[in-house]
Amino acid sequence: MLDGPIRDRVAERRELTRREIIDAAWEVAGEVGLASLTLRQIAAKVGMQAPSLYSHFESKNAIYDEMFARAWGDFEESALARWANLSGQPRLAVKQMVRHFFDFAVADLARYQLMNQRILVGFEPTARSFAPSLRVVERSAEIHQAAGVSSEDHLILLALVSGVVNQHFANDPGGTTYSDLLDRSVDMWADAVGLR
Repeated sequence: MLDGPIRDRVAERRELTRREIIDAAWEVAGEVGLASLTLRQIAAKVGMQAPSLYSHFESKNAIYDEMFARAWGDFEESALARWANLSGQPRLAVKQMVRHFFDFAVADLARYQLMNQRILVGFEPTARSFAPSLRVVERSAEIHQAAGVSSEDHLILLALVSGVVNQHFANDPGGTTYSDLLDRSVDMWADAVGLR
């Protein structure tokens, strides 16, 4: 007689294969760029033929969708852990949040592009995969509003930080020029919105 639930080994293997495919997709995206990745390249990384990928994902966009969901899910998990221990000083707390996003963003160009730019023609994340990004933005807005930052000023900060990340990738990838300017950028924004 069995005392516990029966494992669904087929489902477990299927999920492991899906993870392997997504890991391979990230690897290929890092090598050739997000927009240049092909199903053939992904399949080769996992040791299967490209048509076999369709038994796990219905399309290339479905692979992008899962990549998007996992990227934002990873950021959400790391951000919520960091945000649980923010400084009690509003300006310093914002700097901590911004620094965490910046560091996460510049660690992987392809991931940042998928998460924050619309460079893939015809790809739009599904509601399911978009949900973690919405939760992150909503939670960060709540933290900022508690410090007296308006919704509009919160959006300005998001645009400012994205601009700094974009400048890093465009003009100093691997360098520290824009990383070094991050606190100053936040101070300029904080001064403009009256954040103590």
